Amino acid sequence: MNMERQELIWQNGEFVAWEDAQVHVLTHGLHYGTGVFEGIRCYETARGPAIFRHADHLDRLHKSADLYFLEIPYGTEELRQATHELLRRCNLRSAYIRPIAFRGYGELGLYAKSGIEVAIAAWPWGAYLGEESKGGGIRAKVSSWRRISPASTLPHAKASGSYLNSILAKTESANAGYDEAILLDERGFVCEGSGENIFVVREGEILTPPHVASILDGINRKSVIQIARDLGYTVVERDIARSELYLAEEVFMTGTAAEMVPVREIDDHRVGGGEPGEITRHLQAKFEDALYGRADEYLEWLDFVEPAERPAAVEDDRITPAA
Repeated sequence: MNMERQELIWQNGEFVAWEDAQVHVLTHGLHYGTGVFEGIRCYETARGPAIFRHADHLDRLHKSADLYFLEIPYGTEELRQATHELLRRCNLRSAYIRPIAFRGYGELGLYAKSGIEVAIAAWPWGAYLGEESKGGGIRAKVSSWRRISPASTLPHAKASGSYLNSILAKTESANAGYDEAILLDERGFVCEGSGENIFVVREGEILTPPHVASILDGINRKSVIQIARDLGYTVVERDIARSELYLAEEVFMTGTAAEMVPVREIDDHRVGGGEPGEITRHLQAKFEDALYGRADEYLEWLDFVEPAERPAAVEDDRITPAA
C-alpha cells in the first residue's frame, strides 16, 4: 500500500520536512539491516486520537535494539512525546506510526560502532490486508520458506534485516494468488504469518504458537489473549501441527498493520464453514471496542494525544536526546 505523504517526520531530535528526511547511501543499516522498528496505530476515539499500547511498543523497540547492541539515544518518554507532537503537527487523528532506529553512516564492516539514528513517521493507512479482509476473511498459503531459526538470529527482535524472511514468504504467496503466507518454524510447527501472529480454534479452545516456535511477541497477540481469557475462553499456547490448520473450526491472525483478520481458507482447504466463525467474530468485536476506546476495561491500553500548544522554550525545533 502506498504511503500518503505528510508535512513532517521526526528525525534525530527535530522535525524535518517529509522530503528532507534522508540518510546517506553508505548508512550501515541500509547495507546490513542493522535496525529495529515498530508498527503502531493511532485511532480516533470519542475522546480524541489515542495510540494503542504505545508504551508497550516503545518498550519493545528498546528491547529489540538491546538484543542487537544498538544504543538508542532517546528514552521511551522522549519518543512518546515526539510522536504526540508529530501527530499534532501533521493534524493526524488516525494514523499508522513507524518509529525506526538504525546504525548510521560512518563505518562499514560487520563490527561497527557508528551512531544510531532514529526517526518517527506517521501517515493514514487502512487495514494492511484490505478493509474487506476483516469482514470476509483471507486466503492463506503455507510457505515453503521456514521462519528464521533462533539458532541463527533473534526472532523475538523486530529487526529490519529479519524481514527478508517475511518478504520471501509474502512474495511467494502473493505470486500464487493468496492474500497471506503462513510460515512454519524450523521444526515444522506452525509459527506465524509474514507479518501477523496466528490463532487456531479447535474444539472450543483457542490455540496459538508459543515463544519457542520462533514467533514475534506481538502486542496485538497479547491483547487478544487477554481479551479472550476475560471473555471466558480457554487460550492454550502450544505447538500446532500444520494439519491442524486444515482441521480447525476457525483461524484468525493479529498484527498492528493487519489488526485482527479471519482466515477462511488455507492451502485451498476451507477453514470451518469457509467464513469467519463465532468465536472470531466475538473476539474481533471486543478487540475493536478496545482499539476505539469503547471498552472501559481496556482504556489503560490507550495513550490519548491531548491537544496542546507548542512548547515556548523549544529552540530550533529540537528535542534534546537523553544523556
